[in-house]
Amino acid sequence: MSQSDGNVSEILLDKVADWLMRTSLSDETLETIVRGFCERLAAAGLPLMRVHLSFSMLHPLYDALGFTWWRGRGIEVTGLRHEELARNPQRFLESPYYYLLSNNLDHVRRRIDPSEPSEFPIFDELKEQGATDYIAFMQPLGAESEHGMVGSWTTDRHGGFSDDVIAALLRLQNHLAIAAKVAVLGKLADNMLTTYLGANAGRRVMSGQVRRGDGETVRAALVMADMRDSTMLAEKEGRQAYIETLNGFFDAIATPFNRNGGQILSFVGDGFIAVYPCGRHREPSELASREAFAAVGAASARMAALNAERKKLGRDPIGFGIGLHVGNVMFGNVGLRDRLTFSVFGSAVNEVQRLQSLTKKYGHSVVASEAFVNYCGGDWLTLGEETLRGVRQKFTVLYPRDAALAAIVDENAERVVEDGLSEAEHVMLLYRNKKQVSGPRGLIDKMLQ
Repeated sequence: MSQSDGNVSEILLDKVADWLMRTSLSDETLETIVRGFCERLAAAGLPLMRVHLSFSMLHPLYDALGFTWWRGRGIEVTGLRHEELARNPQRFLESPYYYLLSNNLDHVRRRIDPSEPSEFPIFDELKEQGATDYIAFMQPLGAESEHGMVGSWTTDRHGGFSDDVIAALLRLQNHLAIAAKVAVLGKLADNMLTTYLGANAGRRVMSGQVRRGDGETVRAALVMADMRDSTMLAEKEGRQAYIETLNGFFDAIATPFNRNGGQILSFVGDGFIAVYPCGRHREPSELASREAFAAVGAASARMAALNAERKKLGRDPIGFGIGLHVGNVMFGNVGLRDRLTFSVFGSAVNEVQRLQSLTKKYGHSVVASEAFVNYCGGDWLTLGEETLRGVRQKFTVLYPRDAALAAIVDENAERVVEDGLSEAEHVMLLYRNKKQVSGPRGLIDKMLQ
């Protein structure tokens, strides 16, 4: 239990406030800000046992990002996915935060008495930790903003929070909101650029490549994939069911190509193009080609699992075609002066698109150019020579021997589950593996405290 007598040093509080202001201008992450803030409050002598802060986020996967700090145990980071709240709405309805929102309150304080019934479920856990006082708060990040910060302060000090500690927390809460707003807005911009442009292109735009014509020529292993019989599926399933089918298809086949050096640059109708950038020497070209082919194995395994599930539901299987190539591409901005897209262009892109279309002609789901096979290695068979539309020289087209494709599928089957995670989820997984917090709490429990 904290032994602080509740006296607060204004000098130390000023130092915490100054640190928050400096941090808000230094492009620090939200985690760095929250971690540093909580540790500095504790160092200043505030009798905090636990601090919880959650921030609403504009993100395709997550509604909110939460941070829970325990004295002497560090910080835990969790993300609340959209569907989690829908599956367990009762937990939210029984939370102090719902009480705040439904009563239009900025703060709610409750003394925690082990002998009294708990008003909110979170108090049962806090009682086990020796908590004596709890304050929840809500802080919008702007008058018209849909994004905001909610949080709670908990102490185990005998007698609970003193008035001067409460005054200090209210004062610093405003400084924290300013620093958090800057970090959240920066994260929102990064989330949106990464979601719609891809991680690499998003970083390029954020770093200043925003003018028409900005870009460079890079060498890369190229992947073009496409759904088969999409028109028939769209007509048979109807609009909403087909959208779900298309998203399921992309989840299954495209995810592996957005890992291990691969970058999905754009989705075109029911297909996509991905690149594995590499240097111009043989070794990096071999590495990029092998990673691309390993992703083919993972994608094939995921598609088999998807089609098995569709069969159980009485739905038609989804066919696909993948073309593989190596070449130089132009990577940058094109379009109107005030409406641009960031993607890859050039003859190699056209060539891999034409190669992919040959999967229909030859009846194989995966085909590759001779250039790709020379770098990738493995057991391939020649299908023939083709004159690709718009390309002068003939292309030797190959496909992986059935046994070779089966081997790469088996080799990468273990990546099926892992590859199902987004970049954000991989970050969350790292936090979860790094910091184990005791207690049988679910994800919503952690976010609504």
